[in-house]
Amino acid sequence: MQTTATAELTVLVVDDEQDVAELYSAWLGAEHDVRSANSGQEALELVDGVDVVFLDRRMPEMSGDDVLDEIEARGINCRVVMVTAVDPDFDIVEMPFDDYLTKPVDRSDLLETVEAMRTRDAYDEQLQEYFAMASKKATLESEKNPVELDAHEEYREVSERVEALREQADSTVDELDDFEAAFRDFPGG
Repeated sequence: MQTTATAELTVLVVDDEQDVAELYSAWLGAEHDVRSANSGQEALELVDGVDVVFLDRRMPEMSGDDVLDEIEARGINCRVVMVTAVDPDFDIVEMPFDDYLTKPVDRSDLLETVEAMRTRDAYDEQLQEYFAMASKKATLESEKNPVELDAHEEYREVSERVEALREQADSTVDELDDFEAAFRDFPGG
């Protein structure tokens, strides 16, 4: 993925509602190279070389969940954002997506998410996993009440994973700060 703030990204919009796919494509097309698909099968034909996929979950014949699984199985290196009217449930914890937007979304939601995915791609895998898990945790917290959250092991697991990844990230940052300080203090550094 390209990492410069002004570089155009290739975005794939996948939604079985053609009007929605066309609207999202128009919103994104001024700043990015956009492909559009109205089925899961069509999405899989167009996904190679894509930086960011906006993927609807509920589609006939091949669901967005199935498309997501196939993207992962093929080892395609892209960010996947679920954009859907399906209220998230605890099943999202194990799904390999990067972010989850609940419809309706507007142009700024899509553009901001593309930029967040661009930024996230510059991080190492550990930080990418942290952001993906933190997104899942935040999505569940926004859709479920505290009683529901406390009653599900999946939420406890994602919370523990987020905390562990945050601690690892903090440790990595501390190590980098120590390295940079040592390098600055090194003669000629």
